[in-house]
Amino acid sequence: IGGHCVLYEKPHYMGYQYILSPGEYPDYHWWMGFNNCIRSCQMFPPYRGSYRMRIYNRPDMMGHSMEFMDDCPNVYDRFRYRDIFSCNIMEGYWIFYEHPNYRGRQYFLRPGEYRACGDWGCHNPMVGSFRRMRTLM
Repeated sequence: IGGHCVLYEKPHYMGYQYILSPGEYPDYHWWMGFNNCIRSCQMFPPYRGSYRMRIYNRPDMMGHSMEFMDDCPNVYDRFRYRDIFSCNIMEGYWIFYEHPNYRGRQYFLRPGEYRACGDWGCHNPMVGSFRRMRTLM
């Protein structure tokens, strides 16, 4: 109820991440879970501000970059790179997805600098899509 919840497969906000919007989820399949194991979670209140981030195709915010203020269902179509090695989240909360069209593993990013893809919890820099974490009013 209200805001978003980020669920983690392991204690201390580690492991697979699942970002849930307000609503009911009868079982883990409803949130695209790989299993039913949840060991930690964080709540985030609704965010009503602006959204802005810059992605880079190299670590340490180097290489080709592009700024986004909206959702992107296919990163390769817009950015021309499949791998995002670093990013700067300037405003808003964002969700990265492993595959295009908001599918696969999810990664929650709050404002800040992410100098390597491991900083947001992934082991592979491939990002297929991303969207703003918005609460519908």
